[in-house]
Amino acid sequence: MAHGEVLEFEEYVRTRQDALLRSARRLVPDPVDAQDLLQTALVRTFGRWDGIADKRLADAYLRRVMINTRTEWWRARKLEEVPTEQLPDASIEDSTEQHADRALLMDVMKVLAPKQRSVVVLRHWEQMSTEETAAALGMSAGTVKSTLHRALARLREELESRSRHESGHRALDREETERCAA
Repeated sequence: MAHGEVLEFEEYVRTRQDALLRSARRLVPDPVDAQDLLQTALVRTFGRWDGIADKRLADAYLRRVMINTRTEWWRARKLEEVPTEQLPDASIEDSTEQHADRALLMDVMKVLAPKQRSVVVLRHWEQMSTEETAAALGMSAGTVKSTLHRALARLREELESRSRHESGHRALDREETERCAA
């Protein structure tokens, strides 16, 4: 790769790194994993930088690399999860309502399959059109729509389930407080 290409890539990363990290953070829930995902995608993109004819499409190319990398990681993971009857309480560090909602949504997004998660992230967070999402993911617009529909239905179910679960815990806490006070 020519020296000018290297400098162009460095400038691209400098100007777009915050937005790209936000995209990575939406694809994987852990901030450290998001940094690793972005770094891996940047390394893979650097090797192909001179092949990207229209540099205005570099963000789309890099997002696609992140999605593919995340999918590779997901497929390679070891399934050490043990199913339980009740979900653990979601811990929320920030006390503001907006951050709490965002943390809950990021936690709930874990129930989606990688393909569903990718569609939701690109359509709603990245605000890409159905056609842009379809092109980025290599699927038809109809598949994007149906995948999005199923993903949003799954998210609603999960949020309702967590709401019922939390309501039950509050009722038990009140009963216990009343017993202790008596």
